[in-house]
Amino acid sequence: MVKITDTTLRDGHQSLFATRMRTEQMIPILEEMDSAGFFSMEVWGGATFDSAIRFLNENPWDRPRTLKKYLKNTPLQMLLRGQNLVGYRHYPDDIVEKFVFKAAEAGIDIFRIFDALNDIRNMQTAIKAVKKADAHAQGAVVYTISPIHTIESFVKMAKKLEEMGVDSVCIKDMAGLMSPSVAYKLIKRLKEEISVPINLHTHSTAGWAPVTYMKAAEAGVDIIDTAISPFGFGTSQPATETMVATFKNTPYDTGIDLKKLERIAKYFRKVERVLRKYTRMEMRIADTRVLAYQVPGGMLSNLYNQLKEMNAEDKIEDVLAEVPRVRAEVGYPPLVTPLSQIVGTQAVMNVISGERWKIVTKEMRNYIKGLYGKPPGEIKEEIKKKVLGEEEPITVRPADLLSPEFEKLKGEIGELADSEEDILSYALFPDVARKFLMRRKGLLNEIPQPPKEGKKYKIWINGEEYMVNVEEMRE
Repeated sequence: MVKITDTTLRDGHQSLFATRMRTEQMIPILEEMDSAGFFSMEVWGGATFDSAIRFLNENPWDRPRTLKKYLKNTPLQMLLRGQNLVGYRHYPDDIVEKFVFKAAEAGIDIFRIFDALNDIRNMQTAIKAVKKADAHAQGAVVYTISPIHTIESFVKMAKKLEEMGVDSVCIKDMAGLMSPSVAYKLIKRLKEEISVPINLHTHSTAGWAPVTYMKAAEAGVDIIDTAISPFGFGTSQPATETMVATFKNTPYDTGIDLKKLERIAKYFRKVERVLRKYTRMEMRIADTRVLAYQVPGGMLSNLYNQLKEMNAEDKIEDVLAEVPRVRAEVGYPPLVTPLSQIVGTQAVMNVISGERWKIVTKEMRNYIKGLYGKPPGEIKEEIKKKVLGEEEPITVRPADLLSPEFEKLKGEIGELADSEEDILSYALFPDVARKFLMRRKGLLNEIPQPPKEGKKYKIWINGEEYMVNVEEMRE
């Protein structure tokens, strides 16, 4: 039997619809989903926290609490970026611990913890905190392809995670790069080497993910990630209905009722029509360029947007070819948040500036300095020299250089915060959270006074910004 983690409420809409689904759009179908028989439902983490306060004007902490009222039988799962939590930098241990405890309080049962560099040092504080909170710690191994990433290296990391006390191991293939044959070999080895359940997560970007899941099932995988069909395929996960039907009447039968899934899909087709404006056609169909450039779907969309802002969309092929060159030069980091953004932006700079490494982003410099963790491979000496000069990279765990922040930030945000959750929101996204908290208290009027001349006005509706043209009425 293969179990299903349904990702519709997190990775499904993050991968296809810019994480724009609102909590209120989820509620009507939750009880139906709760009775489906999923192993878990991924509902939080990743970009959902940022999106809630930045675009949706929602308190992100309210979502798991609300969902928990309806999902009484199905464990709630979140994606946690190790020491980065749900943000884009390393946070001190006191922030990590407090975040995990508050997330568990809010209703999260399973924490999938990963590090962009597969640096276990960046996962240890979060794993310990999850265990202390009496929740399920799922340690994730980020899958990628390079001369230094091998089945042996992935198995070695999984064994270390088991030794650290994780309750399950996830192989996180964020770009959909894992071939069916590799899935079989890797899962087979893992089943021989570790005793905890194994979850495989992949994306349909290249088109072969359903076959990859089939071979993983033959090798003994315990859990796979899927999304209800209107939110599946393309840069998302394979459709839940597809995989349930594939495994029906086989040794891997999920036991899930396809008729129930169709009722769920019918609801999400309506939601998909509302969210369709946030997607691109290339994100909905197979794109085998990912196999050549190893660029995840979300990163591909980001590169398009960066080039569009620079009026350089015609450079996309040059940038895609530059990404693997940059990646090789800086030690083959997996292209997952935040490294996908760091490598991708550097590739854009290399192409647009006309001279490679002429402009280096602050984030790339921090990566080369070791502030994100230990690079998987060696960074080319000439690149290191050009970026750091005589400065030596750090070798300690990056968080060891950070002082506790919670009490300091509590003082900074003051009476704007009504709870420890608000303080954590401020810790993660200071500027965005401050504006959100001010709006909530009625201290920020984001509808500017109209100018004496001019007919364009900026208004805010449900946290989203709109430009409105007003014409004078004439009798």
